[in-house]
Amino acid sequence: MSLGFQLDEAFVSTSRAVGDLGLCHVRLQDDARYAWLVLIPRLGGLSELEDLCEADRARFMQEVVLCGKAVRAMGLALGRPIDKLNFGALGNVTTQLHGHVVGRRRDDSAWPGPVWGQGKAIPYLSLDLQTAMIAARRVLSDVPGFSPAPD
Repeated sequence: MSLGFQLDEAFVSTSRAVGDLGLCHVRLQDDARYAWLVLIPRLGGLSELEDLCEADRARFMQEVVLCGKAVRAMGLALGRPIDKLNFGALGNVTTQLHGHVVGRRRDDSAWPGPVWGQGKAIPYLSLDLQTAMIAARRVLSDVPGFSPAPD
């Protein structure tokens, strides 16, 4: 399922590939301040949710929920349990349709406001990145058809 899909370069420079679900390519946002996954439907020419057919919109939301579980697992693995999950599909900087699932903590630097535009991203240290990636993939590997990205 990659009908005309090409990943916007902005995702490559700010995130790391986790793998592919049935509809979406999943990436870990490289900002150690938050447990954060980005889902990008693997279909070309999409910029709005309305561009997905009804069945794919439902699948997209199912995959958002699955990634919420993975974000919670990331937070636990990093010793920072998640208090609240946020979901956003802004697309103001990168118009390619995508969704963010962000694990929030009452003690994070942006709480209770949004994470967007709050300070500079802090890249993961190598061991923490590996820990987060393993936790996310462990949850998503229970999903039939999940394909982990090569490291």
